[in-house]
Amino acid sequence: MSDSKFTAPVAQESVHSELSERSPVPSLREKILAIRNSLRPGQQQMADWQSGPLAISAVPGAGKSTGMAAAAAIAIARQYERSSSRRQLVVVTFTRSAAANIKAKIRKFLRDDLSLPQTGFFVYTLHGLALNIASRHSDLSGLQLQNVTLITPTQSHRFIRTAVEQWIANNPGIYLRLLEGHQFDGEETERLRRQSVLRTEVLPELANTVIHEAKSSGISQELLREWSKQTTDEYATLSVAAGLYEQYQNLMRSRDFIDYDDMILAALRVLENDSARRIEQNQVFAVFEDEAQDSSPLQTQLLEILASDGGDEGMNTDAMNRVSTHSPLNLVRVGDPNQAINSTFTPADPIYFRQFCEECDRIQRLATMDQAGRSTRIIIEAANFALKWINNQSLAKTNNGQKIPDNRQVPFHLQTIRPVETGDPQDNANPAPVGRGLELYTPRDIHHTVELLSQRVIELFGEDPTQHSAAILVRENRQGRWLAEALTPVCKEHNITLYDVGERDRRSHVPQEILALLQFCDRPHSPDYLKAALEALVQRQLIPTQDLNALASLPEEFLYPGPLAAPQPETVQKAARLCRNLLRARLELPLYQLISFLALTLNYDQAELATADKLAERVNQQIAGNSSMGGMLSTLSEIVSSERFEPVETEDSEERYTRRGQLTIITMHKAKGLDWDYVFLPFLHENLIPGRFWVPPQSQFLGDFTLSEVARAQIRAALHGESTIPDVTQAWEQAKHLKISEEYRLLYVAMTRAKRLVWMSAAQKAPFTWSKPDNLQEQAPCPVFPALKRQFPECVANLAVMAK
Repeated sequence: MSDSKFTAPVAQESVHSELSERSPVPSLREKILAIRNSLRPGQQQMADWQSGPLAISAVPGAGKSTGMAAAAAIAIARQYERSSSRRQLVVVTFTRSAAANIKAKIRKFLRDDLSLPQTGFFVYTLHGLALNIASRHSDLSGLQLQNVTLITPTQSHRFIRTAVEQWIANNPGIYLRLLEGHQFDGEETERLRRQSVLRTEVLPELANTVIHEAKSSGISQELLREWSKQTTDEYATLSVAAGLYEQYQNLMRSRDFIDYDDMILAALRVLENDSARRIEQNQVFAVFEDEAQDSSPLQTQLLEILASDGGDEGMNTDAMNRVSTHSPLNLVRVGDPNQAINSTFTPADPIYFRQFCEECDRIQRLATMDQAGRSTRIIIEAANFALKWINNQSLAKTNNGQKIPDNRQVPFHLQTIRPVETGDPQDNANPAPVGRGLELYTPRDIHHTVELLSQRVIELFGEDPTQHSAAILVRENRQGRWLAEALTPVCKEHNITLYDVGERDRRSHVPQEILALLQFCDRPHSPDYLKAALEALVQRQLIPTQDLNALASLPEEFLYPGPLAAPQPETVQKAARLCRNLLRARLELPLYQLISFLALTLNYDQAELATADKLAERVNQQIAGNSSMGGMLSTLSEIVSSERFEPVETEDSEERYTRRGQLTIITMHKAKGLDWDYVFLPFLHENLIPGRFWVPPQSQFLGDFTLSEVARAQIRAALHGESTIPDVTQAWEQAKHLKISEEYRLLYVAMTRAKRLVWMSAAQKAPFTWSKPDNLQEQAPCPVFPALKRQFPECVANLAVMAK
């Protein structure tokens, strides 16, 4: 889609003609006009919305949430003015913190600018909206919410693992084919190792991926099996996935458990009923959606039904067929395809928002918010350059002869960020840069990176730390943990507050880690429980990374090797000693002390120990009448499964990350939607951005691909209406292309978080994997980094001069 198409004008009624009409409340119309005139052109087009579909494609920093809040307040005011009905505006966004943020902004416009009651609207997350509808019609939704438990299935969830075991028992022939892989000599040790890999890694990962993909798109197990027949896949991957999906659904129904996708499906079941649909539609005059590029197909369908005028038939048809000049679809969708960073690990797929934009463009109902006041001009220039350079590189490469569909050819939609115009209403729009605004470093290694970063942080916070905010954005949590340890002494010395967001996230995993160790202590002969315990020890860096499948396949030989066994390497001996200590503690300590002992063994910090103490107190209270290991494991499993021990999101969660005077360490993914005066992007290496799909050595007996990513690519090809479902090789190539595109979009998101300075570095030497940060080797920089250095030579730091 060309850039010119994205700037088509939006058909709208003139606000000025409204003012000339006689009105019983002229002051309200004047207030509406005052809000409208305080907005940028793209935001004004949203505020001018009267009815019908409207797509808004917005660049980073364009003021999406402010524009949507203003447009929502104006729409509510017009509804007050025009109608005595009490229909509501429904505003939907992606996260709870974003929902709280936009709700506060709408209330402020209604209260301070329009002098209206702070009512007439609801703000939901997508799942919150679905749950609200399902709970109002429990007889139709099939959800008796007082009797069900909500879970978030992950690869390690016990329901996924149980589904895998049941599928293996029911399908021994297909399982044997997977076990044989490409070649197999029948050796017993290798067979046990492969069994461990399939049961604890490959099949749980396949189940988790496909369950999310299929449920979020309304795909049945039967349809997956039909699609599997259309491929030449020797493992019948989609058929295997369908079987795992079926076992999982049976388990969920038998235990009265639901997941987040079940909420959406339940709401859609309600809306299939004509009467219920009219009731819900008659309560809504329009739907506004933020972050629309992150919606899945069924989520989009739910919003389209609610946004349609009541009484329409055929609600389950593709909404694109209903988008026309006279469409009854009162739906405003705001998003940025270039900030789609969740589609390779969630069911979100930006293709659907792009299609909505194309359909709205066809009827001149597409607007562009391409002016951004967040960042200084050099940061905007750098982000625009990176976008175009990456697209050009993508187009120049042939993808091993594989043709990629048109809508996937390039990582980015060609939409250029423009600085705001003179007289923009935003305070300090496109602020002056600090230094050059863009700084590019090539340190010797990661330790030199910390020195340079520390030096710059001290300089920036030295004048008046309370006036500015800063963040270090990392690609993965292990980098953040390493950086936090390295920077803590420096920050203490210079009284700089260091906030490691990943540390708080890690505390939420305390129950899972404790459960893994206790399950091992209860059944040390179980390969699954032994491997889960070893994974927890590796994650806490208490034992070195190694082939855990080889250790777990023969638990007795690993824990208590006989006199004739081959000598164990030192890394294995260390792991075995630690595991034997856990088993000794199980025999010697009373039950009520076990959790505290395990927390100390895992080398928890003060906050994690406090979390473990809270967990121990709760578990001990619940098993007071049944003090047994079985009771403790059952209680812990329930806590982990239902997520009732997770930290509760509060309305100031975003504020905690962006406080002035604070240096925040946060992942690039979690930083989306936030901004800071100074942003540091260290460790920009090719092996992480754009990275590549890495097939773990232990599962390479299946081939040079992973079943989960092949299945995802095949499902999406079918959903996107491609003529054929790709075979394994084609699907793997498509999956790699999608991952590379998304990683580049992630870098673009990270760069555009900065207001006054973006600091970027790619060390010459870095770890191949951050699970072993001391194992340094030569690492190539992210490909766009040298291109930025060539394009902006004045921004390249001269390290030789700095060293003097």
